[in-house]
Amino acid sequence: MPELAAHARDVPVNQIREITEAAWRTPGAIVLSIGEPGFPLPRHVLEAGMACLDRDETNYTPNAGIPALREAFAARFRERAGLDQDSIGADRIYVVDGAQQGLHFAMSLLLSPGDEVLIPNPGYPTFAMTIRLLNAVPVGYPLYPDQDFQPRIQDIEALITRRTRVLILNSPSNPLGAVLREDLTRELVDLARRHDLWIISDECYEAFTYDVPHVSPARFDSDVPAEARVFTSLTLSKTYGLTGLRIGALVCPPGLERTMNNVMEAIVSCVASPSQYAALAALTGPQDYVRDAHAHYRANRDAASAVLAAKGIPFLSAQGAFYLWADVSHASDGDVRAWARSFLADSGVALAPGTAFGSIGEGWVRIALCGSQPELVEGVSRLPART
Repeated sequence: MPELAAHARDVPVNQIREITEAAWRTPGAIVLSIGEPGFPLPRHVLEAGMACLDRDETNYTPNAGIPALREAFAARFRERAGLDQDSIGADRIYVVDGAQQGLHFAMSLLLSPGDEVLIPNPGYPTFAMTIRLLNAVPVGYPLYPDQDFQPRIQDIEALITRRTRVLILNSPSNPLGAVLREDLTRELVDLARRHDLWIISDECYEAFTYDVPHVSPARFDSDVPAEARVFTSLTLSKTYGLTGLRIGALVCPPGLERTMNNVMEAIVSCVASPSQYAALAALTGPQDYVRDAHAHYRANRDAASAVLAAKGIPFLSAQGAFYLWADVSHASDGDVRAWARSFLADSGVALAPGTAFGSIGEGWVRIALCGSQPELVEGVSRLPART
């Protein structure tokens, strides 16, 4: 058999999937390692997808998605990002096959072999995985505990070279639950402008912040095509629990429509029409699901935080997303990946090891807050106390 390409062979194991699949094989395990919303989908969303099938509307759609859905994504993004009514239209929205395909889409547009991409450390694993698949180079910028895991401009600027092309931002953060401040977000956009970098902003969890606002870098971008630089990745997987329907949007800078269509055709052509109509119903119909999910995640955050505090385990107080980032270095003995496997075997609880998200994650774990509160509290209660 001929060899696979080196960039495919060298993609690392996703440690989140590694521990989660081990948990799924463990009878009775409490799975706190994966961010999977646990509520039933709203009936009107399901019916919209089924009605599309009943109409046999199963042909290709435009590369960028059905017009009504692009309009709905644009309206929601303007509202959530605090943008003017005429600032971002449907022509800048590309419906994608989930946020991960959106990230791959954006990077395919921007990266040549050997280009460097600045990614958060700790940060979501597929940032680095996707970059490597495109023969580019991920470069982690540090997020330190003593800075509340907020990036520092000087740390990022020190990493910029002549090969640097893209800065990836993620707020609210997976795995940290950290939210970028407005002033810092503006400074990061200014940094990208000074060094002529693109920005890819991963905003998968924009619907879930607690007592702080979500601030999109797009608010500080230019509307002039020659100066615009921000791509925004959105998804309905977390906001509405549509993880299996694989539906999201990529908001692009102005002036790229023809290139975007060509690249979308080469990657996936278009998203399945039933998923698009279900997404349209989610965006334009009743929003009870989002309100209920927000309240549930916040209550779970508070309940799990109380258990960690009682055990003396340090953690980052999550301002967004639905994860807690906890320090188990007192128990993990310098190898949190191995400790997470042992903890699953011994205690029946799966947690995502911090090293899944980068080197600074050593000694930390990510705790998903999506499921039932009794199960969450029971799982966190099994963590060894810090003495």
